[in-house]
Amino acid sequence: MEAWAQLILDFLNEVVGQPTVLIGNSVGSLACVIAASESNQNLVQGLVLLNCAGGMNNKAIVDDWRIKLLLPLLWLVDFLLKQPIIASSIFERVKQRDSIKKILLSIYGNKEAVDEELVEIIRGPANDEGALDAFVSIVTGPPGPNPVTLMPRISIRVLVLWGDRDPFTPLDGPVGKYFSSLPSKFSNVSLQVLEGVGHCPHDDKPDLVHDRLLPWLAQLVA
Repeated sequence: MEAWAQLILDFLNEVVGQPTVLIGNSVGSLACVIAASESNQNLVQGLVLLNCAGGMNNKAIVDDWRIKLLLPLLWLVDFLLKQPIIASSIFERVKQRDSIKKILLSIYGNKEAVDEELVEIIRGPANDEGALDAFVSIVTGPPGPNPVTLMPRISIRVLVLWGDRDPFTPLDGPVGKYFSSLPSKFSNVSLQVLEGVGHCPHDDKPDLVHDRLLPWLAQLVA
């Protein structure tokens, strides 16, 4: 996670060269949070978080009863993925079109958004060299910095958008509850809950996201 955040900061420094609003989804949101917490307003002007992840993987979420129930299974998966032959077999199953489509349908509120083009966009990188190693590293590696410790460091304006049908980071889970509580603690944070939207709001219902995002951006730069 830290490497991704540093890539963002390097890009802002070397390419953009002016204050920028960072927008991320899921672990992309977390990378933006890490980058913003290590930057200043000369680089990062604002932050938009769409269903922010609590970590690279579920090891970051230790106080959710759902995760506690799954911990033995998660440990088993970690063990199996460290066996190269087994890891390769699991990855081959996961990256099949049908598997990807089932996962996407489970996290999208708008099922019509899950088309063949989206499946291929997700599936494409899985065929790249090093994809298996990346998959294993993401699932079994450290979760990275926790947003709970990072958000209090951020003084720039933050817009949190959250789909209320997200099974990965549900509003009633520890990560969702934490971000839902932020507007009452920090005046720079605002929250908009998106009804009928899953884990990827920007693609699930982009018009709804734009309705919340564009006025906020207009106020930010006014």
